[in-house]
Amino acid sequence: MGKEGGEEDALPLFETKEARFVGAYKVLAFTVFVGICLIFVYRLTHMPRAGEQGRWAWIGMFMAELCFGLYWILTQSCRFKVVYHYPFKERLSYRYKDQLPSVDIFVCTADPKMEPPTLVINTIFSVMSYNYPPEKLSIYLSDDGASELTFYALLEASSFSKHWIPFCKKFNIRPRSPSAYFAQQIDVQDITYGQEWLAMKELYKEMENRIDSVVEMGKIPKERRDRHKGFLEWNSKVTKKDHQSIVQIIIDGRDKSVMDIDGGRLPTLVYMAREKRPQWPHNFKAGAMNALIRVSSEISNAPFILNLDCDMYANDADTVHEALCFFMDDKRGHEISFVQYPQNYDNIMKNDIYGCSFSVPSNIEFAGLDGYGAAPYCGTGCFHRRESLRGKAHSKDYKGEWDIKAKKNADKTIDELEEASKVLTNCIYEKETQWGNKKGLIYGCTSEDVVTGLAIQCRGWKSIHHNPNRKAFLGVAPTTLDAALVQHKRWSEGMFQIFFSKYCPFIYGLGKIKLGAQMAYSIYLLFAPTSIPTLYYVIVPPLCLLHGISLFPQVKSLWFLPIAYVFVARNACGIAETLSCGDTLIAWWNSQRMWVFRRTTSYLFGFIDVVRWQLGLSKTTFTITTKVHTEDVLRRYEQEVIEFGSSTIAFTIIASLALLQLFSLIGGITKIALELEFKSLEQLIMQVILNLLLVMINIPVYQALFIRRDSGRLPASILFKSFVLASLACLMPII
Repeated sequence: MGKEGGEEDALPLFETKEARFVGAYKVLAFTVFVGICLIFVYRLTHMPRAGEQGRWAWIGMFMAELCFGLYWILTQSCRFKVVYHYPFKERLSYRYKDQLPSVDIFVCTADPKMEPPTLVINTIFSVMSYNYPPEKLSIYLSDDGASELTFYALLEASSFSKHWIPFCKKFNIRPRSPSAYFAQQIDVQDITYGQEWLAMKELYKEMENRIDSVVEMGKIPKERRDRHKGFLEWNSKVTKKDHQSIVQIIIDGRDKSVMDIDGGRLPTLVYMAREKRPQWPHNFKAGAMNALIRVSSEISNAPFILNLDCDMYANDADTVHEALCFFMDDKRGHEISFVQYPQNYDNIMKNDIYGCSFSVPSNIEFAGLDGYGAAPYCGTGCFHRRESLRGKAHSKDYKGEWDIKAKKNADKTIDELEEASKVLTNCIYEKETQWGNKKGLIYGCTSEDVVTGLAIQCRGWKSIHHNPNRKAFLGVAPTTLDAALVQHKRWSEGMFQIFFSKYCPFIYGLGKIKLGAQMAYSIYLLFAPTSIPTLYYVIVPPLCLLHGISLFPQVKSLWFLPIAYVFVARNACGIAETLSCGDTLIAWWNSQRMWVFRRTTSYLFGFIDVVRWQLGLSKTTFTITTKVHTEDVLRRYEQEVIEFGSSTIAFTIIASLALLQLFSLIGGITKIALELEFKSLEQLIMQVILNLLLVMINIPVYQALFIRRDSGRLPASILFKSFVLASLACLMPII
C-alpha cells in the first residue's frame, strides 16, 4: 500500500475526543427533565372542570407542552455523545507520499439564472487548485439546466485554470476561488507577487466580463461556438426539461501534454447534462448525482468522491488530505463511508439576522450524531467512499480497496469515453435497476441526501462529521427572509417525508443503528410537525390574556418554580451554546425570532404538503434558492435589516401573528389596569411576559409594517390583511 517503514506507520491518522461539557450537560438535562415532568403534573392536576371557561385552551396547552417536552427529549440524545476529530495530514503525506488515491469531485448546478455561471466556475476553480496531485483529481460538473451558457463558462474556466492553478500553488494563496480571493483586502508588499497579482486579477476580470456579456445576450456568438465541438450538442430543440445526454471531456487529465503555463499537469474536467424527457421522472439532484457516479466510473473511477453544490467553494487547499486521513486510517478507516463537513457561508453578517449559520447544529448536534457513528449526509461538502454509494454493505472483513487503480479505460479516446458515458445518462438506463433504491442516492423525497446517509449507515457503515478551524467550504446564505423561509420549507418537507416513509429511523434503523442515533435523526425529521404546537402557543396564550383567562400558576405558587426553571435553564443553555460556538448574543436572539418565523410558516407549509403528499393530493417538488439579488437588497442585508418586500402568504401569517400579539398585550394590560372583571396581574403575569417576549421578537415586523419606507418593507396589502385577520382573532371566544 505504499507505506514507509518505521514507527510512524503505527500511529493513527486521526484521533477522536469527547467534548468536555458532556458530563455537566447530563446533570443539567436531568434537572430540566424533572422540571418538564412537574409541568405535566401541574397541567393534569389543575385542569379546569368541565363547563369552566378555558378548559379546552388548557387541554391544548397541555398537548402543546407535551409535544415540546417530547421533542426536547429527542434533542438531548445527540448532546450526550458529542465528539470531535483531529486528523494528522502530515502523517498521511509521509506514509503514502506519491501513492495517494484518486479523487472525483462532483459539482451540481441546475439553473443559469438562479445560479450564475460565474458563481459555478469559481467553485470549479477552487477544487481544481487543491494541493493534491492534479493527475489524481477529476472534476465533473453536472448541469441539470443543460445550458450552453454554463458550458461556455466552463470552457473559459478551463483556459483560465492554466494560469490560476500555478499562481495559487506558487504563492500558496487562499481561498482559491478567484472571486472570493480578489474580494479580500490584500496588502501586496512583495514586488513579484504584486505584479503577478495585478496581472491575474486583470486576466480574471477579462474572463468574467466575457462570460457575463454572453449570459446577458443569452446566446453564444458564432465565432465562439466554432471553437469547440461541444456546442454542436445544442440546437433549437434543446430545452432545460427536454434534451439528449451531453458529456464533454474538456480537459483530459491522462494526457501528459496538457499542461498549465508552468508545465504542470492539469486535473480532468468534464461537463455532463443527463438526458431529460418530459415523460420520464428525473429525480432532481439525486438523479443527477447518480448519473455522475456512473459517468465518473467510466472515465476516472476514483475510490473517493467529493460532492459540492455550485455555490460552495473550497476554502482550504488541504481539505482532500484531511478527509483521506479518516478513510485511510489502518484501524478505523475501513468502517467509514463518508466524511461530512458542515455548511458554512462567507456572506453571513456578524449577528446573522436569518439564523443561517447553524453553528450549534454543526458544533454540537451533528457532532453528537457522530458520537453514534451516524453523522448525517447533508448533500454538499461531503467525501464519499464510492463503494458505499454504489450500494455495498459493510462487513467485518472489509479492508478497503482505495489503492486499486482502475485502468480499464486507459486506452480509450476522449470520443469513445464520451459516447460510452452518454449511454449511462439516458433516461431509460435506470429502468428496472436498483439505482435510487439500493444503489446511489435514494429517490422519493426532496431530502435525498439525509435518507441516503441513513440508508448507508443501516448497511453497517459509519460516518464522520468534521468541523475544522479553517472552514473547508463556504457558500452563499440567503439574503432575504423569503429565500430563507423557502429553503427551510424545502428541508422540513423533505425530512418529514422520510419520517413517513419506509426509511423512518425507528423502523428502518431498528437494530441497525443505535437508539440515540434514531432519536437524534428525528430532531430534523420532525421539524415540520413542531409547527402545530408552536402555532398554538403563539395564538392561544395571547388571546387568553386578552380575555383574562389564566393558563399559568401564580408567582407565589410552588408550581411557578418548575416552569420558571425550565424556561431559564433552557434559554441559558441555548445562549451558552451559541456563545461557545462563536456567535453573538444578538445572533442568539435573531435565531429565536427565526425559529418562530420558520415554525409558523416554513414548517407549517412543509407539514401540510407532506400530509397532502401522503394522501396522494400532491407530488414531490424541488425548489432552487436563488443566488442573485439587487444591490439595494444586499445593502440592507449588510446593514442587518430584514428584507420582506413581497406579498407572500408567509408574510401575511407573520404579520397577522405579530399584530395579534401586539393587540393582546395592549388590550390585556389595559383591562388589567382598569380592573374590568379581571383576575389580578399576579395570575396573568406569565402570560404577560410570554406575550411581551413575542412582541419583542416581532419588532422588525412592526417596523416593516408602520415605519420603514424602503422597498424591503411589508406592502400595504399585507398590513390590511393582517390587521383584519388579527382583529377577527381577537373576537374569537375562548372555551
